[in-house]
Amino acid sequence: MKIDREFVLREIAGDYVIIPTGKTVLEFNGLITVNEVGVSLWNMLQNEITFDELVQGILDEYDVEESVAREDIQEFLDKLVDGGILTKDGNDAK
Repeated sequence: MKIDREFVLREIAGDYVIIPTGKTVLEFNGLITVNEVGVSLWNMLQNEITFDELVQGILDEYDVEESVAREDIQEFLDKLVDGGILTKDGNDAK
């Protein structure tokens, strides 16, 4: 899975938001606000990465139970996929 390059993360007044750029502005209505963990996930998703690698990255960086991390990461990824922000391939594990 990997982030579509038509979307960027920006810090605006202390908040982090994912916004569309280019032609995507016409297709995507809105923006997505993310927290510190979302920023970490976004940064990891700049390169091809698996779900398990995302989980391990969050576990290494934050004090969180693995089951909670998996659930929260999946929810975040689902929002990105639903918005057309994240592309997934058949090799991604949940």
